[in-house]
Order: sequence, then structure tokens, then C-alpha cells
Amino acid sequence: MTTLANFWLRTAIYTGSNTRALVPDLFRGLGAKRVLLLSDRGLEQAGVVEKVADIFRLTTHEVGPELVGIFLDIRQDAESECVNEAARYARAVGADALLAVGGGSVLDTAKGVKYALFKGLRDIKEAIPGGLRYESFPQAQFMPIPHIAIPTTAGTGSEVSPIAVIYNEELRLKTNIINPFINADVAVLDPDLTVGLPPKVTAFTGMDALTHAIEALASPTATALTDACALQAIRLIRDYLPAAVRDGGNIRARLEMLQASLLGITAFSFALNAIPVHNFAHAYGAMFRIPHGLANAVFLPVVMEAIPELYLPKAKLLAEALGIHDHGQGNEALLAKSIERIRQLRDDIGLPADFADYPMTEEQFAATIPAVASDPAAVSFPMPLELIRAIGERVVKLAVEKG
Repeated sequence: MTTLANFWLRTAIYTGSNTRALVPDLFRGLGAKRVLLLSDRGLEQAGVVEKVADIFRLTTHEVGPELVGIFLDIRQDAESECVNEAARYARAVGADALLAVGGGSVLDTAKGVKYALFKGLRDIKEAIPGGLRYESFPQAQFMPIPHIAIPTTAGTGSEVSPIAVIYNEELRLKTNIINPFINADVAVLDPDLTVGLPPKVTAFTGMDALTHAIEALASPTATALTDACALQAIRLIRDYLPAAVRDGGNIRARLEMLQASLLGITAFSFALNAIPVHNFAHAYGAMFRIPHGLANAVFLPVVMEAIPELYLPKAKLLAEALGIHDHGQGNEALLAKSIERIRQLRDDIGLPADFADYPMTEEQFAATIPAVASDPAAVSFPMPLELIRAIGERVVKLAVEKG
């Protein structure tokens, strides 16, 4: 029996409405002089970028820090070329600090930029030739680039996770850098910046957070620390995700979901082992550009039914967190009820049970099977090809029928 575990939440966390106003002072405390803001065009159009940039305009150059550039050409899945372009721009403007404002793609792009600047890389793909680079302390060293993240979605929790997911366009593969210093020095959870998130995006990012928490809870390497984070994340998502989807202006629900997202990824990162739902979501997302949270939402109950032995040891805890009363039932009954409750939640927030909006040919479906088997997430929990096919058929067959 192995007792070694690692739980290292390095990021400082500030939460509450208008906490974005603290950002210049926080950068000053980190020693930053020249800040590059990274975001995307959608958030520019929504006015979020302007709200954050305005804070720096109220700060005199004598006091600092200075906002020296804004990079907005970040696309879905933190594409490696976006990382490379942003790193080139950071060098061109002489940035010594990074401010990431956005969802998982933006936050992961900023992590990739930080890593590239620290390592002197011109192409981030050089760091991940095999799909995964794992660097642990003490070999991994502190990256002295002040870094603040402001999430505008409640799903990935990328602001605090030691994982950067970068899409390799050439290989059509989601690759990973795991390093305890790649996450932000400070995370600012300002619910005001999430109120404009559309209901559907709110829904599938919330299901991403739920998947993080459930896979962490079921992990063979889970600890009391990761269980505590995972269970509270599940409770918060149960209580507040439907409210956030129904009423995007519900600040309480928005803030609780930001914290649930953070708790979920914290549990996931430090219990990281068997993640079959993410395994499928990575492969299908890379091949068909299905949003990550949506892929998780579709696969979560199907995978739980197909591999019950992974979830049964924690079935009682999961059921309690989902609001299901035990009444002396066995683990099998509790797991079945939990899976049904997850499907009910998914229905309540308006998400599909299949990939009908992403129809694929038989040839494309056949290609998903080796893609799932070779995804970096499959290393810790390899699945037989027959099981991979059976799980895929549960969601893709429906898409073909509906098409």
C-alpha cells in the first residue's frame, strides 16, 4: 500500500464582486512592471476585456504596473500556435507579467506562454513531443513571471491547477504539461465577470467541474484532502448550477460555481490517476472540436455505468453529496441512483445525452477507438478496445440515428 500523496495548492485566491479592482495592487506585490493581458475576441465583444483594462488606466505609471499589451487571438482548446503567437507578442512588448482573463482556453494559453518564456521556447510543441510532460518538485523550479488569472467560466478551474492542456493541431491531440509552478500566483474569482456567460456554456462548463470532482472522488489515489474538495464541489454544483443556468445574473450562484470549479480541479489534480471520462472527452474533443465540458457531460453517466467497479467504493459518499438518502441501500443501488441524478441534472440544464449535433461517419467513429486508447489520459487506466467501442456507440449511435 502506497501512502505517499501530494497536495500543493500554491495559488492565492481572492473571491467576491469587483475583486478585479485588486489586480494592479496584486501585481505590484508580485514585483510586476509590464503586464500583458491575454483574453479572446468573444470577451472583447462582451466588454469584459475593457472592464479589466480600465483598472490599469486608473493606475498612474509612477505607481505601476503598466498594461503594455492585450493579446486576443486565442482560439478554442488553447491551440499551440496561439501559445506561440502570444509568446512572441509578449517578448515584443517586453512583458514581464501575465494576466489571463477568460475560460479554460485562455487560462491554459497563458500557462503555455509562461512556460515558453521561462524555458526560452519558440514552439511550445517542443516541450510536449509525446503528448505529456510531467515535471515534479524539486526538479521543477519556480517560474519568476508574475501571473494572475481571472476565470470567466466555472468549469476548468485552470486558474489553480498545475496542468496546462495545449492542443497540437498537427497531431490533432490534446497534450498536457504538468508542473507545480505553471498555475497562476493569484486567482481572482470575480462573479461579475461571469454574468454574461450564455446558459448553454454555463451548463457544460459546470458539468466539466462536476466531472473533475467525480473522477477525483473515484480515483484510486484519492486522499481525505482531495475527497473533501471533491465532495464540496459536488454539493455546490448540485445546489447552484441549475440556478446559474436559469438566471445568469444570480451573483451568489455564479460565485459558488466559481468556487466549485476551483475545488473540483484541485481534487482532480492531486488525485490524478484513473480519468476515463476525460480520456473520452479529450479524444472526441480533439477529433471533432466538441467543447470539453459538453463532451464530459455526455460521457459521464455512460462511463460510470460501463465501469461501475471504479465508482462503487465511494458510491455512498457520492450519493450523499448528490442529495440522495441512503436508507440502508447497497452501493450498487446508490451508484445507479447517482447516475440517474446526474442525468436529471444534465436534462434540467438543457444539455444533450448524445452527439447529435456532431454527426460522424462510420469511418470517423472507428478512428475514435485508437484515439481514446492512445490519449495520454489512458496511461493510468487503459481500457479494452471493445469497451471503448461500446461506450462510444452509446452516444454516437444516437447521433447517427437522429441525423
